[in-house]
Amino acid sequence: MRFDLVIIGTGSGNSLLDPRFAGLKVALVERGVFGGTCLNVGCIPTKMFVHTADIALMPSSSSKLGVDETLDAVHWPQIRDRVFGRIDPIAAGGREYRTDHPDNANVTVFAGEARFTGDRTLEITPNDGSDPVTISGERVVLAAGGRAVVPDIPGIDEVEYHTSDTVMRLEKLPARMVVIGGGFIAAEFAHVFSAYGVEVTVVARGGVLLRQEDRDISERFTELARQRWDLRLGRQVRRVAKTDTGVLVELDDGTTAEGEVLLLATGRTPNSDRLDVDRGGIEVTGSGHVVVDEYQRTTAEGVWALGDISSPWELKHVANHEARVVQHNLLHPDDLVAADHRFVPHAVFTAPQIASVGLTEQQALDRGVRYVTATQDYAGIAYGWAMENTTGFAKLLADPATGQLLGAHILGPQAPTLIQPLIQAMSFGLDARSMARGQYWVHPAMPELIENALLNLPLD
Repeated sequence: MRFDLVIIGTGSGNSLLDPRFAGLKVALVERGVFGGTCLNVGCIPTKMFVHTADIALMPSSSSKLGVDETLDAVHWPQIRDRVFGRIDPIAAGGREYRTDHPDNANVTVFAGEARFTGDRTLEITPNDGSDPVTISGERVVLAAGGRAVVPDIPGIDEVEYHTSDTVMRLEKLPARMVVIGGGFIAAEFAHVFSAYGVEVTVVARGGVLLRQEDRDISERFTELARQRWDLRLGRQVRRVAKTDTGVLVELDDGTTAEGEVLLLATGRTPNSDRLDVDRGGIEVTGSGHVVVDEYQRTTAEGVWALGDISSPWELKHVANHEARVVQHNLLHPDDLVAADHRFVPHAVFTAPQIASVGLTEQQALDRGVRYVTATQDYAGIAYGWAMENTTGFAKLLADPATGQLLGAHILGPQAPTLIQPLIQAMSFGLDARSMARGQYWVHPAMPELIENALLNLPLD
């Protein structure tokens, strides 16, 4: 079967198709649940759980404000079903729209696994067990995302374990959970389940959690995490074994951790290996990410890639940006636009929240970049007093000569929201002095954290 355009993956890849593609014969291939990672097992459901967890955590700190609150009960089935009662119909509706709506008469949806057999030629093995189908495309877009890593731990095949793909659909809350990993997935789920009353043990190889963050952020977060979770840092897992109640995790120092649920949160890997991309002339990096140029073109003629399969950031907002770039370039092959990855922000929706953009201080040092830095505590602004926040802060890095921001890092309430004006300033070249004094800042609102941090920068 010959198509004008083949799209593999229905996350951000699905968003490529709009009325401008109506004249093309399009194949849309999905091996898993329609809608991709973010909708089904990533950003959206996890943040719905996080918001509930934040509410559940409030009573633990309310008394310092003169209000005695108690957490009477956590109804896990209601929490879980509220989330997926919204998510699952969206996924089903997206698939139905592409398969049944008259607007998509030019689109053929294949539910199955695609593998390259040659240049822009793929064999699809349908999920329903029917005979494989061979298709080819004038142009192909790879948007097949990634998947959770299952580390090679002795005994892992003999125990029941969960990843971020499955842990949100547990039948019941466990009394104890062991989380292996020290990154953002581990930090978010440790927050969620501990807020719901689960005793959480976190095992990580590094000496701090979130070690890719600015060092001041990761160290402060680790300090706070010790107050909520049983941290086993700097440890390797020697083996895991099944017990009568769950799983036993044996560490390299001879200690053990037990839980009814084992969550593997050791990262994600791109799905390029599942596509046999090498047979399509498509190169990958050592990490398995598809190699793309600034226009999102792969090394194979007529093949494009976007999102987690090619992006080292593996973030939905990056995938959405790259989808807009690929969409434009498919429609305007003589007027290509480049992706803009200069200032890619990220956030960790744990407690406290974390957000970051640009260089960390250690990166600036490693690169020999001239910089100055400044911090501002939440405790030093009026709204911080209102919240009695004594642990959060913002940290900025800037070029001392020009005042251009080089990096921004925030730990504390609403960090992902507070960092947005800093992303904007970096993206459009607004220097710290102009940003701080060239506009009003609402008093006594939380953005004064950013205003004061800007003013604290010791610029030339």
